[in-house]
Amino acid sequence: MNISIAWINKYLSPANLTADEAEQALMHSGFPIESRETLPGGDIRMDVEITSNRGDCLSHLGLAREIAAKTGRTLIMPSVELPPTTPAATSGRAADAVTLENTRPDLCPLFTIRVIRGVKVGPSPAWLREALEAVGQRSISNIVDATNFVNFELGNPSHAFDLARLGGSKVIVRTAQPKEKLTTLDGKARVLEADDLVVADGSRAQGLAGVMGGGDSEVGNSTTDVVLEVATWAPATVRKTSRRHGIRTDASHRYERIVDARSLDFASRRLAAIILETAGGQLCEGVVTAGKPLPQDLKIRFRPARCNALLGTQIPVDEIARILLRLEIGMEPIGRASEEIACTPPHWRPDLTREVDLIEEIARIHGLDKIPLMSKIPVAIRPPQDLERAQRELSSLLAGMGFFETVTFSFIKPTQATPFLLPGQISIGVDDDRRGAEPTLRPSTIPSLLACRRKNQDGAVTAPGGIRLFELGPTFAQAPGGPTAEVIQPRRLSLLMDVPGESSGAGSTGKRSFEEVQAAVRMMRGIIESAIRAMAGAGARIEFRQAGTLVAAIREDAAANVLVNGVALGAVGLLSEAVQKEYGLEVPVVITETNLQLLLGLFPPKAQVSTLPEFPAVERDLTLTVPESLPWKDVESLLASASLDRFERLAYVGAYRGKQLGPGKKSITMRLWFRDAAKTLRREEVDPQIDSLIGLAKTKLGAEVRTA
Repeated sequence: MNISIAWINKYLSPANLTADEAEQALMHSGFPIESRETLPGGDIRMDVEITSNRGDCLSHLGLAREIAAKTGRTLIMPSVELPPTTPAATSGRAADAVTLENTRPDLCPLFTIRVIRGVKVGPSPAWLREALEAVGQRSISNIVDATNFVNFELGNPSHAFDLARLGGSKVIVRTAQPKEKLTTLDGKARVLEADDLVVADGSRAQGLAGVMGGGDSEVGNSTTDVVLEVATWAPATVRKTSRRHGIRTDASHRYERIVDARSLDFASRRLAAIILETAGGQLCEGVVTAGKPLPQDLKIRFRPARCNALLGTQIPVDEIARILLRLEIGMEPIGRASEEIACTPPHWRPDLTREVDLIEEIARIHGLDKIPLMSKIPVAIRPPQDLERAQRELSSLLAGMGFFETVTFSFIKPTQATPFLLPGQISIGVDDDRRGAEPTLRPSTIPSLLACRRKNQDGAVTAPGGIRLFELGPTFAQAPGGPTAEVIQPRRLSLLMDVPGESSGAGSTGKRSFEEVQAAVRMMRGIIESAIRAMAGAGARIEFRQAGTLVAAIREDAAANVLVNGVALGAVGLLSEAVQKEYGLEVPVVITETNLQLLLGLFPPKAQVSTLPEFPAVERDLTLTVPESLPWKDVESLLASASLDRFERLAYVGAYRGKQLGPGKKSITMRLWFRDAAKTLRREEVDPQIDSLIGLAKTKLGAEVRTA
């Protein structure tokens, strides 16, 4: 940003800042000077580099505030003197001259209007013209120059409309109609998209919100009544519109870096005062506003001791307080004096949200050169955090089971994202030509694994039992509701495994029998169980619940939700034929995806320790014929409720399906252990417990006994 040293001095006392002193103060506050130029009148112009988080410094007042804090000068705010406004003394009320409607307060938090009647458009006075020329701006007219002056002075972009050229004397903030046309101030005719935000009158768009005004309502020599807009917009909306239409303006540059709604009133009054001074006219009474309530001040807990510990300094508490006051940060003690302070950043500093941000401000103003440098850095070796240990353990376990880890790109094709979207989610795309055919952020890491699997297939890569891949990575989706809707971006663990078969080697046809597919799904289930128990321990209650339709990418007849201790963790299933065909895979694959944060959160595993038994157990196998739809958890529940005497534990052995059982039937074999802690248990003592269990199984599960 170009600044004028003479202009900066208007806001400082004493007003004797030199170019060298300004350069030194700004450089040591984190604002490098790109260039320096002496102007014909003796003024000096500097090009200051402003970081993207410091939109408040895209103005002379903002940089003067930084220089005042750094050099100890007093900041002098520009004066605003408006004449008294009453309907009798002016040309009426602003609300009677123009009506305002804000249909998108989510994208336009506040829009304000003042009206001045009877202005005389003409050349600007020398002081205004010279101020703008000092920063490289061309003088246009007193009205337009006033809006530019306030922009460079306060960092508040504004716009002046010719009231007579606003259809219906209305101002409406709305989104554009599809293919709506607008000729902007640069004379270019533009075709708008439906999500472009515009400032319109009663019949048509009159400007691109936060970017550039329209030519149909611009102020000209015949203008007598002006409508002054001072507003603020959602940064993402301005950025998107600016990039789409290829327009970069001083206004869009500032709005993209946040213009706080609480700054609008002062800027609006300052603009009106300058126009009344340079163009005459009468200010209508009142200001017309529309938007959301002003945001509340943020309170940040600040600890001076933490500040010194982090910086490695011994700055006295009084000095810390003086620095915060020079930055206009409000302070209020919490608890015992000087131990904790509740700090309130000023509204023009949206970048200050955490205690560490305030500590950075202390370091900047105190002087980064005053922070001691240590010849040696003491490093304390600590064990890895549980989250890191869990991830290492998980990766090691999967590698041991034959899985190869992948690290893939987060962008995929839109058609690849759709089958993996959960109900109620939409995909997120980027408006960037460089992304080409892959502009969509993946809602799942499975598409990335499928693309990797295809690469292996094209390269004729094989492995015993088929290819197995896994990835720990971020995913992205959005809830419905437009640009401001919640973005969902959990990290997930995804697994992909070929269905093994006799044709797993090179030259495979990819055909697999029903039994091979079933075996692969059961194998993946065992892998997931192993991963969960590695994280949570042997006591975790794992359930696979048949789910039907999860996402379009998983076959409806081979899909299940995975639950741990009653909490949904993820899903497992067989990849649908349509998606398999989309990727051109010859071999069917089983996939699973789990919420990585929930999975790692189960770590460390909870060990179960008990004294070794002194007496042997009695093992009994029991085979029951049950309905096909009966899940194993119902058998476990039955055992838990049976209260069998001296029952120790239960294990699943296997299942059988065959013609001799009949349709809709299966037989399951289980193993039961019984033990007496005080003596050797005899089989005759176990038989009544088995008989009791068989009776319960017949009654509650509809089971028939095959063997016992």
